Amino acid sequence: MKSVQVAAILGILASLLVVQTTFTVGELYSQEMAGTMHEHPTGVACDDVPPGQERPEFGCFNIATEKGLQFPQPSVYWHIRTFTNRDAAEEAKSATGIVVEEDGRVWLSEFGARDLLVKGGQPIAIVGPLQLPAAKSYTAVLSYAVMRPGDRSRVHTHPGPEGWYMIVGEQCLETPAGANRAKAGGTMTVLANVPMELSITGTVLRKSLVLVIHDSSQPRGTPSRWKPSGVCSQ
Repeated sequence: MKSVQVAAILGILASLLVVQTTFTVGELYSQEMAGTMHEHPTGVACDDVPPGQERPEFGCFNIATEKGLQFPQPSVYWHIRTFTNRDAAEEAKSATGIVVEEDGRVWLSEFGARDLLVKGGQPIAIVGPLQLPAAKSYTAVLSYAVMRPGDRSRVHTHPGPEGWYMIVGEQCLETPAGANRAKAGGTMTVLANVPMELSITGTVLRKSLVLVIHDSSQPRGTPSRWKPSGVCSQ
């Protein structure tokens, strides 16, 4: 009888050990997944940050807006230049130009034909063409984005074209047409009203300037129910 009792007790102890081990592994897995979700957020959107308010370390931030724009042509190009100081950039800019200071540099954005004459500064990129939808007037919203590998935007659309200049890092844009990728020094565009999801790829922090030129009567962007296939992760 004693040997039977000992065997039964040992069986109970073994069962408790298995349960405890299983619980510990599950708990560790949950903690790992929670850390992953924290490190790689989804649903990032470009937010307005009021002057003087401290903004988060990572995200996409609307840094300048130019309203009431009129364009005689159905498409425009985004001309980007850098200047040694803000006064020089302000002196060079047109009535619709945008001057911002980000990433340790002074940037001038101008919009127009591909052969638009922009004086002064260092030419950085010409992004486009940006195909414009019919509208009575347009609003240009310039944003600055700092995102980490694995971060993703919300699935969304814009009522106007969007363009990117990649300062550093890599990104992949998925639309119903497939995946489009860009690296540091490169540019990218997407048409109006196209559902999209932006993923940050590679192994380093990605920084970029982002431009949306949209119908002034509509909001800059709206969520979309389109479901990405995840091709940017492949």
